[in-house]
Amino acid sequence: MSGEETASDADDAAASGGDLRQNVGRRFARLPDTAAEREVEGRATREEVLDWWETRFGVEPTVFDEYTFWEKGAGKIWALAGDVVSPIEVEAIGMKVLRTRQEHWKPTTDAVQRFGRDATKNVIELDAEDARAFAAGEDLEPDWDGDWGYLIGAHEIAGGVEPIGVGLFTHGTLRSMVPKGRQRDL
Repeated sequence: MSGEETASDADDAAASGGDLRQNVGRRFARLPDTAAEREVEGRATREEVLDWWETRFGVEPTVFDEYTFWEKGAGKIWALAGDVVSPIEVEAIGMKVLRTRQEHWKPTTDAVQRFGRDATKNVIELDAEDARAFAAGEDLEPDWDGDWGYLIGAHEIAGGVEPIGVGLFTHGTLRSMVPKGRQRDL
């Protein structure tokens, strides 16, 4: 071991076949800022994550200024308000916000509830009846002429639009992606 390498680093290196630049499922690693800094093939970069939120939902990159992004497992991206040493072996860090390493990146319910208030596009505002059905996990057939793909289902409450969760809109149907354990009859 070198002077800066720890026993944990050596264990991780052994688990990853001797290369700390590989993805290890039980360890969080901070996302590189840019593609030029990427050491793990297929790992998203901070720049790509910020671009995705802005392109898909119009969320300004400055919304994430105080957050660092981490990957644990293949494509499970977490956001942490602050920073810690990387890599780190802990069960959880911050909040899971995004799944990458698939054809279409998918935001989590927690992420759209936290950051969806800053979204300026691909937000489908539901009336009271549809909002109740969406929160209960039911599919809807809304009058939507916007983009297909993942949308933020939202409803106006007390003068503001509050994100409920993620919906997948295809072929005229909005499929509620609210996890079963968080679905509610309101």
